[in-house]
Amino acid sequence: MKKETTIKIICTLLVFLFVYAAISKLTDFTGFTADMNNQPLPRFLKPILVWAVPSTELTIAALLIFDATRLAGLYASFVLMSAFTFYTGVVLLHFFQYIPCSCGGIIKSLSWPQHLVLNLFFVSIAIIGILKYPLKTRNY
Repeated sequence: MKKETTIKIICTLLVFLFVYAAISKLTDFTGFTADMNNQPLPRFLKPILVWAVPSTELTIAALLIFDATRLAGLYASFVLMSAFTFYTGVVLLHFFQYIPCSCGGIIKSLSWPQHLVLNLFFVSIAIIGILKYPLKTRNY
């Protein structure tokens, strides 16, 4: 499979994930807000995250759509999914007594081990997308 095709498939999967997750959160905004308010996070951070998480997901999806911003979108996908994966790992290590899932849609019904597998999959494909990205367009 050509590198370009692989990158497009990866970006399509990531766009689908982020758009689906953001829309699910926004369509059940009351439930999402309640779940976020039950997270073991500093109180001042919760109202910011309620808007920042779905906004960031939609922004990353937009970055992945356009050729000029696709590599930035892949890096942003890697960072966000790594953060979600780290948080899932902390939950699985029982650092907290109870953690409600603040994901949206069908993803909310996954167990924490299933979340970890899903997150690791998306972290992995983001890495593959970055590594397969043509060297001439990378600026490092």
